Amino acid sequence: MKKVLTIAGSDCSGGAGIQADLKTMTAHKVYGMSVITALTAQNTTGVYGILEAGADFVANQMDCVFTDIVPDAVKIGMVSSAPIIETIAKKLTEYQAKNIVLDPVMVSTSGSKLLSDDAMDALITKLIPLADIITPNLPEAECLCGFSIHTKEEMVRAAEAIAKFCKAAILIKGGHLSDTADDLLYTAGKTHWFSSSRVDNPNTHGTGCTLSSAIACNLAMGYPAETSVEHAKNYITGALQAGLDLGKGSGPLDHCFDL
Repeated sequence: MKKVLTIAGSDCSGGAGIQADLKTMTAHKVYGMSVITALTAQNTTGVYGILEAGADFVANQMDCVFTDIVPDAVKIGMVSSAPIIETIAKKLTEYQAKNIVLDPVMVSTSGSKLLSDDAMDALITKLIPLADIITPNLPEAECLCGFSIHTKEEMVRAAEAIAKFCKAAILIKGGHLSDTADDLLYTAGKTHWFSSSRVDNPNTHGTGCTLSSAIACNLAMGYPAETSVEHAKNYITGALQAGLDLGKGSGPLDHCFDL
């Protein structure tokens, strides 16, 4: 059985973060493990509290995983402080982790900045260089490239700008585009578009977490980046089309729709 590790925050309501990642891994029939960077008090209507784990405890968790059940892929989500980011980077390097998918959670759905300046710098200089694939949405890609993105042409320009300091494959998610929901995979100067129509479902809590985890699962199973993204997008589409409707706000996906 392939093994996948998620390094992220906990969502007590089960729709995003660690919980979404582990459900996604179960649906892909891989063995899921978790290193928790923070506890959050949240549900479908918002985030109401965050209790961050200490960097030493994050390191302790990573040691326990990598010295026993070695992951075939690693997904990284919510990492909210520079010390935690630096610790994760150090441990990933120490254990020569492979197939690293980084979901750079920097901006909330409402547009609020989630990372301090020093944490943003650590993410860009310490963690992004270790990734094999990064999966920013448009607001996050704007943070990384430094200009606004409204069109597919600007998505390509953004990928080219990010590629100057990021050697990973860059998946810029187009869900915030006004006319399409196309995603761009930019790898070593080559562009590949994944065209998709919008699924008419307002319940999208945890889609970013789920997509990056699904990509990590596919990488662990030996698929190349382009195929892994294609499979992950098909999985997300199915989870949205299943039409699960829970909670008072933007509800979670049906991660296990195909089981």
